[in-house]
Amino acid sequence: MILHCNYEELQALRAGGRSLLEREGAEHAYVLAPAECRGCVETLMPRLVADLAVPSLSEARVMRTAVEAIVEHLRTEMEAAVVATHAADEGAVAAYFEFAHALCVSHRLERIVGEMEALVELLTGERADEETALTFRFPDD
Repeated sequence: MILHCNYEELQALRAGGRSLLEREGAEHAYVLAPAECRGCVETLMPRLVADLAVPSLSEARVMRTAVEAIVEHLRTEMEAAVVATHAADEGAVAAYFEFAHALCVSHRLERIVGEMEALVELLTGERADEETALTFRFPDD
């Protein structure tokens, strides 16, 4: 399967991912993401250059964890920008758009994960376990 992303969405995910990883590297007041999330974000970052191939349910779940962590980080940054300045401040508006673009990707990815889980269950007759999530391959659209 393919997760289609436009330029603005990829930019928002890259910026949010970089910011999340940089903030976690430095001492900062933000709540740190669990190590698993950090690893997922690190794995996703090099792939954020074009549409994303999602060949297995396992990879889709890792990608979902990364995107959700980025979305939550961008939400926190957006809220901080609004509170620190004003809702119509240029920085707050830019933070909103980064968050919104990443949120759109998150929703599409959640649909893909749901479709993949449904296909695995339909074709195997069972819910996807860890082994099936790793080995069941999905063709590119």
